[in-house]
Amino acid sequence: MILTVTLNTALDLTYTVPALVPHATHRVTDVVERPGGKGVNVARVLAALGHETVVTGFAGGPTGEVLRGLLAPLPVRDALVPSAGATRRTVAVVDSASGDTTQLNEPGPVITPAEWAAFLSVYAELLDGARAVALCGSLPRGVHVGAYAELVRRARAAGVPVLLDTSGEPLRRGIAARPDLVKPNADELAALTGAREPLRATRDARRRGAHAVVASLGAEGLLAVTPDGTWQAAPPARVAGNPTGAGDSAVAGLLSALVEGAPWPERLARATALATATVHARAAGEFDADRYGELLERVSVRELATAA
Repeated sequence: MILTVTLNTALDLTYTVPALVPHATHRVTDVVERPGGKGVNVARVLAALGHETVVTGFAGGPTGEVLRGLLAPLPVRDALVPSAGATRRTVAVVDSASGDTTQLNEPGPVITPAEWAAFLSVYAELLDGARAVALCGSLPRGVHVGAYAELVRRARAAGVPVLLDTSGEPLRRGIAARPDLVKPNADELAALTGAREPLRATRDARRRGAHAVVASLGAEGLLAVTPDGTWQAAPPARVAGNPTGAGDSAVAGLLSALVEGAPWPERLARATALATATVHARAAGEFDADRYGELLERVSVRELATAA
């Protein structure tokens, strides 16, 4: 079983409009409603790849009820912890003319100390049967900034490989707890290290405590610095579409290949193909399966010189 943790779950709404014009009224041509938050998206992709997956985190209020209702028919196990505060919503507005996406994210509920303690109890139980765990996304209000560092240490104590995908101070503290893998994007990497050059920044991030770092570089693919080598993986061509959730699909690819014991080049090819195929899908947590199969054979993975 693969465990995904989404402390700040969300009900994801994707609106498609012919063209997004500031200060104008828009007619929405398509609406997609999905259970979301980064770890939930990861779980849905893992399930589509055939892996047994459990989602945990918090869900509360009417929005949380809708989210759990949407999760119910999916092949993932719901182990979300109830919260008194309402689950947030996120709105992605897709501009059909340009292909650009505008994202609006609500802040999420305030988690009480009792709710955090209840979550830690559930987390400990779930780690007992997990082959890997992903800690994903932002922290809801009320959860201390070192929460991911605490969850990384608990996973490591249980002997469970742990991937961390967050940003800001939670990433800075979490990486110091020595996760097996972190997956920042270019902006998160620059904020962590102060460096904009991807290879330098990725190497710096690994020196801060992570066993391996895989950086998402958008259309340029993935850059990995690991104990076994350094690789760059790139899709065969740039694609237009909705990039929301592409990074989550990359996490699912990395985790699925990890538990299958695949070597790093295969992990990166899978993650890159999934991320690119997600750009062709209607909403986060989904990917175009046919396009994924085609891309997997065409992703370029090249090894880079190792730093001295």
